[in-house]
Amino acid sequence: MDPLPVSFHDVLLARDKIAGAIENTPCLHSKTLSRIFGCELWLKFENLQFTASFKERGALNKLLSLSQSERERGVIAMSAGNHAQGVAYHAGRLRIPATIVMPAYTPFVKVRNTEGHGAKVVLHGNTLAEASAHARELAATHKYVFVHPYDDPYIVAGQGTVALEMLEAAPELDTLVIPVGGGGLIAGCALAAKGLKPNIEIFGVESTTFPAMAQLLHGEQVKVGSETIAEGLAVRDIGELPLAVVKALVRDVLLVDESTIEEAIALLIEIEKTVTEGAGATGIAALLQHREKFVGKKVGVVLCGGNIDSRILASILMRNLVREGRLVRVRVRVPDVAGSLAKLTTVVGAAGGNIVDVEHQRLFGVFSVKSTEIELTLETRDREHVTQLLIELEAHGFAAHLLGASE
Repeated sequence: MDPLPVSFHDVLLARDKIAGAIENTPCLHSKTLSRIFGCELWLKFENLQFTASFKERGALNKLLSLSQSERERGVIAMSAGNHAQGVAYHAGRLRIPATIVMPAYTPFVKVRNTEGHGAKVVLHGNTLAEASAHARELAATHKYVFVHPYDDPYIVAGQGTVALEMLEAAPELDTLVIPVGGGGLIAGCALAAKGLKPNIEIFGVESTTFPAMAQLLHGEQVKVGSETIAEGLAVRDIGELPLAVVKALVRDVLLVDESTIEEAIALLIEIEKTVTEGAGATGIAALLQHREKFVGKKVGVVLCGGNIDSRILASILMRNLVREGRLVRVRVRVPDVAGSLAKLTTVVGAAGGNIVDVEHQRLFGVFSVKSTEIELTLETRDREHVTQLLIELEAHGFAAHLLGASE
């Protein structure tokens, strides 16, 4: 087999170079999630980096490799957000001029944070590929050094320091679950983990919307969607360098649904009290959707980033309440006489339901002119509580119907 383009030794060198400027983030055992998934689970909180992402590691390692003349010319990068912030922050620290090209769909929080670190932001194109092409053009025109987000040996080596820290904190780990965008993180972590522990198993995770790495590993044509909640994984063009490492060292790349990623984000907030972006939660999504692969193992999951738009986060949390039956809509038919609404709300309250919203319908779709329909949005404990509440309504003479998402 041909030697890999990056080595375990390169990761060790990167660790020494970036030490002191990068957080050695916690790698903690989760008792509750371990019980839920039937394995021993450790979480690596890379969302606690200063820029809330592991991307700082590779970015700093690359910047420290530049000559003085390269630093003076400045650097340019293309990114959906986290690589941008990592490059911008450490370029600012090192007084290196930085320009960042970001796709037009990039969440505002990532654009704002990147500019806040002193970089010039250029929004261009609707895909990473279009942003990358524009960044290459600007690099050629202005003689900038192009800092690739994943297809670069210094980037890969820097990202691999995540796994070094994980196995230092939890040497008993026998499985790592790593999110896959362009492949830099999983390639670096595979090199580091296999260098320390040759028998450890490495699994990648991608969204079903952007399964590029999985398709390449299975010899399929790359076909990806247009959007995903895991923007950091929205990559069509996997790096050649990471792909070579993944082919040699990674057992498999698992796919997870968008709804499962949402559920994982909510689970991490509810149980671990930590905020992750879509890409950062995909490791937990893999355990939710492929639980059988990890039962009985000692699993390390990288929470690779925490930059999520607050409006999207709020929507995810509310949607998860609906998914778990803790926020429901009920349509109730009542006689159109004085006191009916008061009686209905009394029954709901006595059954333990909390009324969030009431919509009173007298004209459209009602069964009779002498009856009316009332739609209640209710907070409940769980689906079993919803069933009990419906039974209680029926017992008091109210015809009640639980509304589905399409109604």
